[in-house]
Amino acid sequence: MQKNIAALIAVRAGSKRVPEKNIRKFGDSNLLEIKINQALALNNISGVYVSSDDEYMLSTASTLGATPLARPPYYASDTVPMKEVYRYLASEIECEHILYLHVTSPLLENETLLECVEKYKNLDSNYDSLATVHSVKEYLWQDSKPINYDPFNHPRSQDLPEICALNFAANILPREFMIERGNIVGNNFCPYFLDEVQSVDIDTEFDFVIAEFLYQKLKLEKMKDNV
Repeated sequence: MQKNIAALIAVRAGSKRVPEKNIRKFGDSNLLEIKINQALALNNISGVYVSSDDEYMLSTASTLGATPLARPPYYASDTVPMKEVYRYLASEIECEHILYLHVTSPLLENETLLECVEKYKNLDSNYDSLATVHSVKEYLWQDSKPINYDPFNHPRSQDLPEICALNFAANILPREFMIERGNIVGNNFCPYFLDEVQSVDIDTEFDFVIAEFLYQKLKLEKMKDNV
């Protein structure tokens, strides 16, 4: 099924937990460049847009071949509700559907992203969107009570119920839906499961170090395979 899908990458200046994480050296590049190049490599989308309040990031987008969208400071602040941000971002581009990508997921494989888009294009009518997730197999408690197992009949971790967690490596949904709901997750999304490596999300300095190590390791392995 033909669907007009545009990739949208939203980045802003600064970062409290990981200083300048979007443009800080990561391997032989940086998180923003990696994600822009990944989106541009897709042959099943109509365009790549980068929204930012930072001139350097906007310039990077333009240099690489993406469409830069200058974002007003209000929509890049710590105080604006995310609903407003999502609605603003979606209203700034012309397309039917949006592939929302986070630069903080640098280990997502190109082939996987391509498959996500193709899966979305052929979604069952029961689903309204697609979101990448990963399986959580841990013993979870809330308010001093277990929520996914019986502690008196302690199961093996592999036998715990299938619980999925959103990792936001990729979310695909209708543009109008993103505007109406002010969200990038649908009411009934199709889960696309990622392995533990591809689902790594950089939120802390520790995450950054681990992700960079894995990125370099995987890149070296690919180079050896191609020799």
